[in-house]
This record gives sequence, structure tokens and C-alpha cells, in this order.
Amino acid sequence: MSLNRVLKGAAAALALLSMSLAPLAQAAGPVTSPKEAFGHDIGDDYFLANYTQLEAYFKTVAGQSDRMKLVDIGPTEEGRREYMAIVSSPANLARLDRYREIARKLAKAEGVSETEAKALAAEGKAVIWIDGGLHATETVPPQALIAALHEMLTRDDPETKRTLDDVIILFGQVNPDGMELVSNWYMRHADEKKREFSSLPRLYQKYIGHDNNRDYYMSAMKETTNVNRIFFREWFPQIIYNHHQTAPGGTVVFVPPFRDPFNYNYDPLVMSTLSEVGAAMHSRLISEGKAGSTMRSGATYSTWNNGMERSVTYFHNAVGLLTEITGHPTPMAIPLVARNQIARNDLPAPIAPQPWRFRQSIDYSLSLNRAVLDYASRNRERLLLNIWRMGDNSIRRGRQDSWTITPKRIEALEAAAKGKPLVGSGRTAGLDPELYKTVLQDPARRDPRGYIIPADQADLPTAVKFLNALIKTGVDVHRATKPFAVAGRAYPAGSYVVKADQAYRPHVLDMFEPQDHPHDFAYPGGPPIPPYDSTGYTLALQMGVKFDRVLDGFDGPFEPVADVMAPPPGRIVGSGRAGYLVSHETNDSFILSNRLLKAGQGVYWLKAPAKVGGRTLAPGALWIPATPANRVIVQTAAHDLGLTVHAMSAAPAGEKLKLKPVRVGVVDRYGGNMPAGWTRWLMEQYEFDYTVVYPQRLDAGDLGKDFDVLVFANNVLGSDEGGGYGRQPKPEDIPAEFRAWLGEISKDKTAPQLAAFLRSGGAVVAIGNSTRLAEMVGVAAPSALNGADGKPLPRNDFYIPGSLLEVSVDNSQPLAYGAPATMAVFFDRSPAFAPGVGTRAAWYPKGDVLRSGWAVGQEKLAGAGAVVDMDVGKGKLFLMGPEVAQRAQSHAAFKFLFNGLQYGPAVAD
Repeated sequence: MSLNRVLKGAAAALALLSMSLAPLAQAAGPVTSPKEAFGHDIGDDYFLANYTQLEAYFKTVAGQSDRMKLVDIGPTEEGRREYMAIVSSPANLARLDRYREIARKLAKAEGVSETEAKALAAEGKAVIWIDGGLHATETVPPQALIAALHEMLTRDDPETKRTLDDVIILFGQVNPDGMELVSNWYMRHADEKKREFSSLPRLYQKYIGHDNNRDYYMSAMKETTNVNRIFFREWFPQIIYNHHQTAPGGTVVFVPPFRDPFNYNYDPLVMSTLSEVGAAMHSRLISEGKAGSTMRSGATYSTWNNGMERSVTYFHNAVGLLTEITGHPTPMAIPLVARNQIARNDLPAPIAPQPWRFRQSIDYSLSLNRAVLDYASRNRERLLLNIWRMGDNSIRRGRQDSWTITPKRIEALEAAAKGKPLVGSGRTAGLDPELYKTVLQDPARRDPRGYIIPADQADLPTAVKFLNALIKTGVDVHRATKPFAVAGRAYPAGSYVVKADQAYRPHVLDMFEPQDHPHDFAYPGGPPIPPYDSTGYTLALQMGVKFDRVLDGFDGPFEPVADVMAPPPGRIVGSGRAGYLVSHETNDSFILSNRLLKAGQGVYWLKAPAKVGGRTLAPGALWIPATPANRVIVQTAAHDLGLTVHAMSAAPAGEKLKLKPVRVGVVDRYGGNMPAGWTRWLMEQYEFDYTVVYPQRLDAGDLGKDFDVLVFANNVLGSDEGGGYGRQPKPEDIPAEFRAWLGEISKDKTAPQLAAFLRSGGAVVAIGNSTRLAEMVGVAAPSALNGADGKPLPRNDFYIPGSLLEVSVDNSQPLAYGAPATMAVFFDRSPAFAPGVGTRAAWYPKGDVLRSGWAVGQEKLAGAGAVVDMDVGKGKLFLMGPEVAQRAQSHAAFKFLFNGLQYGPAVAD
């Protein structure tokens, strides 16, 4: 819902201010200052410029300065335009195409010799990205971006001139929609003492809020796609600086380097260069008398997880910087934290507790920018040559036998050495060196030379989505123009190939291979140290893509895929006129069924397998009786979605479930819930209609009047049984439009209405910790992860933070129709249900279920239910412990969610 009507007073004033700048865009002469444009200096207390103003200012100064070119890099999710300012010397701007081509050649490295690389590095310019505003309530970075642009356009000191000669700076605002929302919300009060943005009514990115910094290998959002195109397909910056806040308590700013562990896939030169740049940033602050910067153990940030803006860069041979600064437009204070008053390597210059103004944070940010730019200027050739060297290293590693050494391989080495004498003595003593070759360089454990994605897999359209995610991040993908064979296996034409001999090999391996996170404990026998984010996330496994790892060099009739692609066109097979059969194994079949239901056409699921065209379709195949009205729908969907449709001469025998148009309510809360936002985005992609539902509507009851299915995403219940959403504003303190969004899901008021909805035939899908709804509505669903005392197992005994686990699936159950017999699901301290709870659609088998990441005590899951179907009166309660809609990545598990939406209201035919 738009805030424009609610904030029209503030927005109108800001719009008039922006309009007054329009003539300046054509004017010559001095560069307009922020004070002249906004009536405020950047960093003034109680003032935030919004994105409308930022855009107008960027356009204005682009028309005034010969140091800047403004580029539109694409749309946002709310339909704004996202801009990037390219800043350099006039001479460099006149040759941008040449310098961009040099950056591309060096980053991709293919066919570039060391001699040529040195010549290109000598000629080229360092390319540095600096942004602000990704997390919109972190208000220092986007405001500092405006100040940084003005500074680089107006300063004429020797350092600035040298920087402009040596460096091409890309300034980007990476969340325009969020900046508009947060700034307008803050500025809506005339009384500056009432200004705040802690009571925002919704997420500051249309769908995913803070998770916009977890989308950088998936590229689901428009903004992420825009930025990845700049990073890895157009401009190839050697340093990417992502400004954030907030700093650890008692400090001003966290600056790299980061704590361990780091990921084993990327080139070590990334980390050593990162440490150099980080040291330059700390030294700059300290030399200017700006105390309070911390690093490494000063915060939890690590470099393990791919998918964040600054971390995806490591897998592309670029230096990714994250700083987290303090600051607020409302004056605040640096608190006194005892441990941060003693100097140490990770906090060389502590800062005294003191009042703190917004402008001080802006000044720190500008100093940090200048430190990075000065480093880039002084190390221009080395940065350019090193990105080539890392790309060349990746290409060479991909063309020869290579091994990635991970903790499990070290465990294997230690096991092989157990009981054997050491070689040497004293400080030179060590394990038998032969073990290095036999264990760490075991031929069977080689890294793949590439991956083949067969075209004849059950859900090729989803495999194409996976390949598009790779392409959006600059990975080279090939397609077979005719049938071929590799390692004794035949592959059909149209199969896809991703080779490892490319510059972005680290990213390729990270998307196909399991992550092996080290066991990270506070001390031997102590509690696990929580990781910064997910420890296992292998995208190919999450998406259920079928692929073969090829360990030896191979080639074939392959052509490059130029850009993101649609799936190969599907077709209608056969000439029968009775109706159509479509496999349930393809996720996009849900798009077809939704289109048909909206057109009033019949769609059924077959309960038994169906034989057709020499193959057997698993239970759940779609049966669509032919009508004149649905033929075009089916033909169009088959072609556009890549579906194989079988035209049948007779209706299949056996039991069927008849689908009905479904009225879905996605439960959300005031302030917004990110998993609910991801769920909304997913439902739009697969053409499910939905209504957003807030607690007050649930409490009002008579839910069957408006809904057939209610979806409770992970965390939407809040932190405890009573809701516990944190502080919600008083109704009188927010615009009337948003007061109906307030409230909590409670046992006293909400649970009875949900129980009545279920008993009368409604369906509820509860995901992650929202499965606590079972207890709230009086349904027994005991946990499998409680100890003998009935309490949850302690972390020392069971701890699985953000990893991929294997589940067994009963795909004869409607809730699991179309799913494979086993799959990887995302488990992040997720619920698991004791044996005997409901009808299990998926469960954790005995043995090693960890597919990617880190798990302590995984054996405790043996036999526990993962996804269960429970009858409640006439209705259905679907409990899904793992994150089946995890950040729009877990495509293999989407079927549980989508089946739940359509199966709940379905009726036997």
C-alpha cells in the first residue's frame, strides 16, 4: 500500500523543492551544494533528504559538473528509477567505454596473457563502487552518499585531483524505495522532536526489507539484478564498498577485516587485499583524530556466506567492504561500554562516551570513502593486475586437477594419520607427507572441471531459473546444440554446461558444491559460536536442480548463452481431444493451474500414477478436461513455461482431487514480516492471488467468509505465544490508514477464531516457528527436539544454524505431490515433530542428513517429521518446520507450500 496519500503534505513540499531544482539541471556554473538544494547541510540534526530529492540533486549536478555522468541502471520494485553517478576526471569520462572494456577484460581474464594484462593495467583506471541506503533505516549511508558526491565534484586539493585521474567512482543508491519511505516517515512531523522511523508500518523494501542484502546470488529483486549487472556484467569494479550501520556498542564504526571463518572457494588474494584496504581505512580515521573504529572480533561479521552485496564480490575476485557506523538524525550518544575502553589490535583507538551528532557520522563516512579511493589511486595498477591474476588463477584451476581443502578433508587426514608415527622431530615434526597426496589430493575428491545440467530432467524450467541466477552474476553458461556424451553418459541437445575454467569459478563452486562450515565452538566442549548468517545454502541443492559433476576435462557442441533466458518452449504431445495431462513435477505447472482456475476451467489432481507417451507420471499429475475456452490457455502456457502437455483421447481412470479457486490470506503484522514478504513475492511469480491479513481481521472471526487458506510465514507470530512483536506505536501516533494493521496474534483472541476456521473446513499453512499455532489451537504436535526434561535441547547438544538437510518424502501424499523421493530443505533452528504427529509428507531419515553447512547433534532428528498434514475438524493444518519458501531460493520445497494452498480446499471427485 502506498504511503503517498498519507504523507502527501510532506511529499508535496519535497516535490516542490525538487521541482525548483529542475532549471539548475540545464544551468552552467558552480555545482549546487546540498544546502542550496535542500535548505539543509547533509548531517544537520533532524533532517533527512528523501530519494526524490536525491534524484533531483543528482540530475542537477550532472548538468553542472564535467566530472560526472548520470546513468539510469533500471527500475525498482515500486517503479522508481535507480541511478548511478559515474565520477572521474573529464579526460577519463571522455574514454569511459575504453576503461570499461579494460575492466571487463581484466576481470574475465579469458584469453588475456600476463603481458597483455600488465599493459591493460598500466592503461586502465581503478573502478570503485561506493553506495548507501541498502538498509533504509540505516540513514547515515544514503545521506553520506549525497555529501560524498558533492565533495568529489567540488574539491580541488591534490589528493582529489589524483584520485579523479586514477579512479572511476561509481556512486549508487541501492534502495530508492526504502529511502523515500524512511525519510518521508521521519520528516512527516513539523515538530522535529517527534521525528522517528522506528514505527514504520511496513518493510522498507517492497517485499523483503532487510533481506535485500541476502539476495545477491539469487537476484530475485529488481534492485539486486540492477546492481549485479553493474558489478559483474558491465563495470567489474575491483572494490565494492557497501556502507551500513549500526556500530557495536561503545564504538563509532566497524571497519574490515572480518573474523573467521572465511569461505574456502575464493582466491586468497581477495582476503589479503581486503586486509590492506581495511588497514588504510583505520589508519585514515586515526590520523585524522577520529577514534572508535573496531574490526575482526569487534563484531560478528564474517566472510563465509555468499549472497550479501559485499560478500558476493569475494566469489568474483573483487574486494567487498562493509562498514557499520553509528548515527541518527536525532542527536544521540556514544555509550560507555567497559570492554571497549581498552585499546587492542581490534580496537586500536577507543572513544570516550559522549554526545553524538549526525554530522560526525557523515564526516567519518567521508573519511572512509577517501581512504578507499586513496588506496585505489595509489595501487591502481596492482588492483587491476590482481583482479586479472585471480581470474587467471581460476581459469587455470578449472583446467587442471585441483582440490578444495575443507574441515571434513582435514578430519579425514587426521583419521588416516591416527596411530602412525610423526615424521621428523621437534618443530619439524609432522604427519607423513604422503598422506597429503593420498588424502588431501585423493583423485576421487577432485574439484569438478564443470557441471552438466541435462535437458531431460523433470523440472527443466526451474533449472533454467537456476542458470539465470548464475548468468545475472556474470557466470558463463553454455548450451548444447546437439546430443553429446561425456564420461560415458549421453546427454540430449539443449542440455546446459557450466565449466569451471572461468574467472568466476569460486562462485560456480559455491553454487553447486556443499558448504563445509567448520565446527566453531567457544572452547572445546563449549557452546557453538553463532555464525553471522547461513552456513549452508548451495543453490543447486535448494532448487532441486539435477546435474552431473564432471571431474575430467571435456568438450562438446556447446554455444554460449548470451543472456538470461526463457525455458525451452514446451509442446502439446498427441492429438487426443478429451483433455490434457501435465506432470506435477514442474513448479511452473502451478502457474498453468492458476490461470485455468481463474478462467473458470476444471483442473484435477490424479491420485494414482498415470502412464502416457511411454513414461509414467507420478501421483498428482494435472488432468484438464478439454474445452474450447482452455485450449489457448494450455497452448500458451506450454510454450511460454516450457511444459510438456499430453493431449489425451480419454479421461484417465481412478480417483481425482478437484481443485477450486483459492482465496488465500497471507498473514502479516505492523512493521512487516520478511518471510511473509518473500511469500507474497513468490505467490505473485506463480500467479496465486492473495490478500494480506492482519491480526485485527483474524480476531474478528468468520474467517471462512473471506478465506479458504491462511498462510503463516516463519516469525509472523512474534517472539512468544502472545505475539511479542516488539514496540508498536499508539494508534493516535500514526496515520489512520495504518491503524488496522496494529495488533498481535494471541492465544486468547486469535486462536479461537483460527480453530473455528479449521473446524469448519478452512486450511492453515504454518511455516517455521509459526507451527506453534498447533498448540495455540489445541492440536497436539510435540517437538522431537526436547530433552528428557521436556525442554528444548541445549545448543551444545543440538544446533543447526541455517543449513541444508536431507528429508525423505512420501510423494504419494497430496501435500508432497510432484516432489522427489528425497530433497534438501533449509533448516535454521527449525521445528521438527515427534513421530506420530499427523500424516508425514516429509521426515528426517536416520544417519547423516547434513547436505550443506554445519550441524551439531543432527542424529537427534532421526525419524522426526519435517512437513506434516493434520486433520482438524473438516479442515487441514499443514505444519512445515523447515523454511519451504526460504528467501525465494528453496524451489525444490516450494511444492509443499503450493500444494498446501491448492490441496486444502480441494474436494474428491
